[in-house]
Amino acid sequence: MTPSSPSYRALLEVPSLGRALAGMHLVRIAQSMIGVALVLFCLGRYGSPAIAGLVTFASVAPGLLISPIGGALLDRHGRTRLILLDLVIATVAIAIIAVLAVADALPAGLLVLIAAISSLTGPLGATGMRTLFPLMVPPALWERVNAIDANGYVVASIIGPPLAAVMVGAFGGPVALLAIAVLLGVGAVILRPVPEPPAEVSSTGRLLTDAWLGLRYTWANRTLRGLGLSITTLNLGSGMVSIVVPLLVLDRLGLDEAAVGAVFAAQGVAGVVAGLLAGRIDTRGRETRLLAGPMVAFVPALALLLVPGLWPIVLSMVVMGLATGPMDVAMFTLRQRRTEAAWMGRAFAISMAFNFAGWPVGAAIAGLLAAVSLEAAVVLGVATTILAVVLAATLVPRDEPTMPAPASESPPAASAESAADLVRGS
Repeated sequence: MTPSSPSYRALLEVPSLGRALAGMHLVRIAQSMIGVALVLFCLGRYGSPAIAGLVTFASVAPGLLISPIGGALLDRHGRTRLILLDLVIATVAIAIIAVLAVADALPAGLLVLIAAISSLTGPLGATGMRTLFPLMVPPALWERVNAIDANGYVVASIIGPPLAAVMVGAFGGPVALLAIAVLLGVGAVILRPVPEPPAEVSSTGRLLTDAWLGLRYTWANRTLRGLGLSITTLNLGSGMVSIVVPLLVLDRLGLDEAAVGAVFAAQGVAGVVAGLLAGRIDTRGRETRLLAGPMVAFVPALALLLVPGLWPIVLSMVVMGLATGPMDVAMFTLRQRRTEAAWMGRAFAISMAFNFAGWPVGAAIAGLLAAVSLEAAVVLGVATTILAVVLAATLVPRDEPTMPAPASESPPAASAESAADLVRGS
């Protein structure tokens, strides 16, 4: 069987892909632990949903704002070394938080500051990993590797949140955070030998100019613009869920931290099945339907959080997991097909930041609303999800050719090696 054969087994023949996927899964498990661990840590230490929401916002938003620069760096310097840089900084930052907490020297303001600083390299790791796979894998296997990539998050959501919740409940937040730092460090060690794949690069040799051109390219691309407006609106509700669900389980139902993790794991289990099945579908010509269709399921899923009891919460998370699988595979593949290879670093960094921007905003809003009414946060999440469905159905074009690069403002495509030489000479 050749690497171009459309099967999951063919992925095993791609050099170094197994190591990259193994490192990716471990890193994402650690990353999925961070959100739950920080929320539970803040609720336990400071007793404030508002602080939990603010820390969640700070751990993501600054990195999103500078994502155009991160994308330009990825296009100029390659993926693997910048992924490792992000992992090292995240490991150190989380370890510092844990040590300061043990020393009782961690005021809320300092925690927010550390979270904000560590988020600045986030686009390097997230976008670097996302753009690494389509460069390593032939296009015929994109659906397969995208399904595994998407399920990397889903599998992590099965393992990470319950593990983080149990560790916080049994050993305390600082120990859980130290364990996360260790996992990130091990992930970096696994990824270290992965070679940089060959890639075309379009660069002016000036970092800020490259970042600006990346912004222009992404906004002019109707597909990336439509994805950004619809997915970030959907993620407003997802960010609210990250705060509302722990509060419902802990405060309303009186359950422990392990129950919070189990509820999030239910979402992950459903997502694994849906994602793997979606990876077997040839999405060409059907991406828009596979994107907007599953979004509709988020509306009743979020509304279920208004129903008292544990089982409505579990059912809500399962439905969201089932919807996320096919939606992610369609989104990843659509973005790859409609982006010039030489612009993947910048376009993906900006697109991913655009898509995810709603999540920290939703978390911050939910943290503020929770002091008044959890139900108000849920209703707002339902409203934003309905808007997201409308935006996806109307703004993401069904058929659009790959967006050409602004050739008049950038030099011809070059190899990653020659682009690095250009940077050194600037």
